[in-house]
Formats: sequence, structure tokens, C-alpha cells
Amino acid sequence: MEGEVYVINSGKGGVGKTTATANVGSALALRGHKVLLIDADIGLRNLDVVMGLENRIVYDLVQVIEEVCQPQQAMIRDKLTENLFLIPAAQTRDKTAVTGEQVKGLCEKLKPDFDYILIDSPAGIEQGFKNAMEAADKAIVVTTPDVAAIRDADRVIGFIEAAGLSKPELILNRVRPGMVRRGDMMTTEDVLDLLSVQLLGLVPEDEKMIVSANRGIPVVHDMKSRSGEAFRRVAARVEGEDVPMLKLEVRDGLFTWLKKMVGIKGAVGASA
Repeated sequence: MEGEVYVINSGKGGVGKTTATANVGSALALRGHKVLLIDADIGLRNLDVVMGLENRIVYDLVQVIEEVCQPQQAMIRDKLTENLFLIPAAQTRDKTAVTGEQVKGLCEKLKPDFDYILIDSPAGIEQGFKNAMEAADKAIVVTTPDVAAIRDADRVIGFIEAAGLSKPELILNRVRPGMVRRGDMMTTEDVLDLLSVQLLGLVPEDEKMIVSANRGIPVVHDMKSRSGEAFRRVAARVEGEDVPMLKLEVRDGLFTWLKKMVGIKGAVGASA
């Protein structure tokens, strides 16, 4: 049975897309699957740093595409999980160095050897994202629950659907329950109402995720981390398991509060 190819994207940078790719891939590998991560963010290579593999790079994705080396020569085995591999991005080239057809051809060639191939796509809707999307069977969009990130995520979701992929699933990252309770951050329900997608994962803000990224050890390896637990649940859902979302104990959020305020003002205006 051939593996599945996922493109992981975000509407804007800085929302944790690359960290999510590293952690979902690591969690799937910890569950016994053979997983390949491909960093398609050519020119802005970061996935190798998050994985702690930057010192092991010999060849990169562009060199594989240009047949300077075989794909297996560019694959770096993860230092913690033996069935997890990375093909890093080229740091000295730009996104025009490869085409979507070439990325798709590479993934088709490698699908029989892996259970899952996760492509860390460049943020936004430029050519690098389109290249990665052309190779994918399914898509995951990562966003944080702030207005700018949600707006950009909505544009990405529209592009994914227009490309004919199945409806993308959402990882809502860096949720701060305290801010949601105070009405300073959108609730999960607010976000899902706006984006009309299936929720794949709910990941709380967690200092341990920052520490793990700096150390090059994905947070899923920390059994005491709530964000690690959230990503482990994401991996279970990718496999098709029905597992509950991490409980964050939040109430009304910013959009719910605004709706209530509009309703109150409308009532006052009507009675005047």
C-alpha cells in the first residue's frame, strides 16, 4: 500500500507550521510508521533546525530534483526515531528552482517506501506553496487564533479547495485559554465558523514547545508537555482514530463577545 502525501501550510509565517510538521511527523513515527519529511521552503530552510539535524546535511531537495544525488542520499535519519527521515530544503536557491511537477514526481517515486510523506510548504499562496500542493493527496492548514492569521488561512483554504484537493483539516496552534476566557482571543468555535473546516488538532501555548524547538527535539518526545500530547492526538487522528481534543477549559471568545455587544447595541437602538 502506497503512503499518503500531506502538504502542511499556513496563510502567514510565524504561526508554527514548521514546528507542527516536525511534531506530527515525529508522532506518526513514534506510532510505528515510516515517515518522510520534505522541507519545500526553498531559501528559508528551518525544518532541519527544529529537528536538530542541521549539522548532518549533505544534499538537499533541489539537488535531488536536479539528479545530483539519489533521494536516499539526501535523506537524513532522525536522531531519535529510526523510521523518520528528512530531505532538507536548499538554502542558497529560490522557489523557482523546482516545479510542482518535479515535486509530485519525487513523491510518487517515494510513496511505496513510506507510510506518510509530509511536505513543509512555504507560507502563503506563492509558487512554492503551489509546487508543494501539486504533490499532495491531502492538506493540513496551521493557524493561530488571531484575526490576521485566520484571514490568511482562509485564503489558503480557498486555494487548496480550488486545486481539487479534499477539504483541508486545521491545526489551531498556540491557543491561550486565559485570553479566550477574557474575550481577548477567538474561541475554537469562532475559528471553525469562519473557516468551515474540520478541526484536526487543538494545541495550547506551551513554553516547552519553544524550548524543544531551540534544542532540536520535537515536543512530542516530552510526555509531560501539553502541546506534545496535543500533537500526539493529531497523529492518532491522521491515522483515523477517534480521539478527543485536548481540554483547554475555555468559555466565550472575542467573536462571541462582539456578537453579544452588537446584539445589545441593536436592542438599545431599537428601543430608542
